[in-house]
Amino acid sequence: MTGRVLEGIRAVEFGQFYVGPYTSEALAYFGAEVIKVESIRRPDPTRWFGSTGGPDPKIIILTDPNKSVGFNELNLNKLSVNLDLTKPKAVELAKKIAEVSDVIVENNRPGVLDRLGLSYEAIREVKPDIIYLSASCRGSTGPERNYAGFAPIFGSLGGLSEITGYADGPPAPPIGGRTDIVCGTANAFSIITALIHREMTGKGQYIDNSDSEVISCLVWDTIMDYNLNGRIQTRRGNKDDIFAPHDCYRCKGEDDWISIAISNDEEWRAFAGAIGNPDWAKEERFQDAYLRKKNEEELDRLISQWTISHTKYEVMDILQKAGVAAVHSFSSKDFFSDPHLKERGAFTEVEHPVIGRLTVMNPPWKLSATPAEIVRHAPLFGEHNNYVFGELLGMSQEEIKALMDEQVIY
Repeated sequence: MTGRVLEGIRAVEFGQFYVGPYTSEALAYFGAEVIKVESIRRPDPTRWFGSTGGPDPKIIILTDPNKSVGFNELNLNKLSVNLDLTKPKAVELAKKIAEVSDVIVENNRPGVLDRLGLSYEAIREVKPDIIYLSASCRGSTGPERNYAGFAPIFGSLGGLSEITGYADGPPAPPIGGRTDIVCGTANAFSIITALIHREMTGKGQYIDNSDSEVISCLVWDTIMDYNLNGRIQTRRGNKDDIFAPHDCYRCKGEDDWISIAISNDEEWRAFAGAIGNPDWAKEERFQDAYLRKKNEEELDRLISQWTISHTKYEVMDILQKAGVAAVHSFSSKDFFSDPHLKERGAFTEVEHPVIGRLTVMNPPWKLSATPAEIVRHAPLFGEHNNYVFGELLGMSQEEIKALMDEQVIY
């Protein structure tokens, strides 16, 4: 195993919740040293989210900032320092950290870091070639720049919610951090692009990323359809504009489902043969793509009569062997027990000093020469104050203690 591609790069994260933390976590997977800045006054809120565990878990508020499993998932490989950025001395220390760093990551509302004295322009004064990424709901310019947003907001403003859900139901905004992780990945991509540019030119730059615009890139086809045809697409469940069958079908078992997608007549014939060539599959109304789409409702009903008599694993095995795209809907349990994912090393265990041994997902990118990997648990609160302020900035233990007494390092 050779070195990771971003070794030698240092990033400072003024991040919270999901987008900012996942952005810098992606960099940390590839070897960047990420310093997360928090304070007792304003810790990353995910430090306080916990669960009761068990088959029916409940979200609870934690009293120990080092016990959050969710925080651990989003902050692997990072370092943590405490700075109360409402105090001028803390801002100066943050600038000193930036001075020996390459990247700034922040996902606050536009203007927050500016008011604290940590804007792009302020950081450029001490580090002219800094790469400074700001991620926010609507970007740092425009009349809606101050909009607050979480995953459902990104999905709604980005156009994803309007086309997600069933035709007879309301829009279905993404829940949890689904869109946040997509945005964080896009942010990491733009940072790496800027690092390459700096390598070639010696110049840093400011990156202004709008989370809602990132999500709009996921629905480019619906936007293009309106631009070219004036058609406004909306919700249609699992249906496709052209392909049929194209849906999720109920299988034997408790809430078990299989997704089946057939794109041409050859696949249709393979499907019919795999399920035993029933008489209905030979009927004229299903013999080409146009007719199958025209009679889709009845086709789905007949397919469901076959799938409901088999387990989701049986259906997937039968159809995949025939060359038909079919896979069951994975639950969390399915992920952890899946032999394919186990063989690919999709999961690893991390030993956390407070929580104990945790199973986490490995980075999905598997580079042969410059691997992305998890090397340590998420940092304890302020765990690396001595390293960052002492070793990196050259401060004495007396200076550090004095600033802790003043609640600057706090």
